[in-house]
Amino acid sequence: MWIARTLGGMTGEHEAGEPTPRVLLAKPRGYCAGVDRAVVAVEKALETYGAPVYVRKEIVHNRHVVKTLAERGAVFVEETDEVPEGATVVFSAHGVSPAVHAQAASRELRTVDATCPLVTKVHQEAKRFARDDYDILLIGHEGHEEVEGTAGEAPEHVQLVDGPGAVDQVTVRDPEKVIWLSQTTLSVDETLETVRALRERFPSLADPPSDDICYATQNRQVAVKQMAPECDLVLVVGSRNSSNSVRLVEVALQAGASAAYLVDHAGEIDASWLEGVTTVGVTSGASVPEILVGEVLHWLADRGWADVEEITTANEKLTFSLPRELKRDMKPQAVR
Repeated sequence: MWIARTLGGMTGEHEAGEPTPRVLLAKPRGYCAGVDRAVVAVEKALETYGAPVYVRKEIVHNRHVVKTLAERGAVFVEETDEVPEGATVVFSAHGVSPAVHAQAASRELRTVDATCPLVTKVHQEAKRFARDDYDILLIGHEGHEEVEGTAGEAPEHVQLVDGPGAVDQVTVRDPEKVIWLSQTTLSVDETLETVRALRERFPSLADPPSDDICYATQNRQVAVKQMAPECDLVLVVGSRNSSNSVRLVEVALQAGASAAYLVDHAGEIDASWLEGVTTVGVTSGASVPEILVGEVLHWLADRGWADVEEITTANEKLTFSLPRELKRDMKPQAVR
């Protein structure tokens, strides 16, 4: 059990005498609505169609989740041409390009599209502004599946901008018809820095109709920013290929944490990190199941950090329904 408190209760002061080791546990943390939907989609696909169910790329960027689903009969592949013709394939939460959909259709695959609806929104924006003949500057990280899927919607119009350092290399046809979009899992601060640099070059740069960085990414970063100044150490639970988890480490350090590390699970924590530490902050990326956070808390409790206070900066209630093609095939009582 831990004590929950709101941000207003944070004072950073300790009782007289030796400071008591404590843990500040960020809320919100862990699964977002899009990740939850994608993971459940694979589970329901296995129940509905039977194993094996193929999944293109990692359904979400978390090693524990992928391993658990693989044990249940999910087969993870890099591309759809690795899926036997006529089999079932689930597209990951990060989204895919129209070319991937076309390849799946040509192989007569049954597809379940678990793309996060917030990523789908960015895809729709890319298509809309391409139709209007804009140059689209997509802020994101080269090689990330989400970026590849979004850029694939309008490759002749989309240009990747991988951070502020890449702004000088950008070229556009008409500086009056330029818009920026972004990968949903970026650092809010870094994205705004890139936008500022782009606007210096292109003063008429248009903003997307609504914020592209997902609510969960922003909420987790806000929670870490508020918690970090009190922390000697911040532990971010998440896999190294999880963009939003990596960003949380960066945000913690920028916000004042003395040290911050990304760990996939409790077994990766180095006990030497706790030397001289009184306050440990704990959070997790948007693709991390709560069981992994619980294991970290138990690891800390075994070493004297048993006083856990949950710091709440937002309450998330958003949920997404399962992919329509899956709901169509599921038994009525199993539809979520």
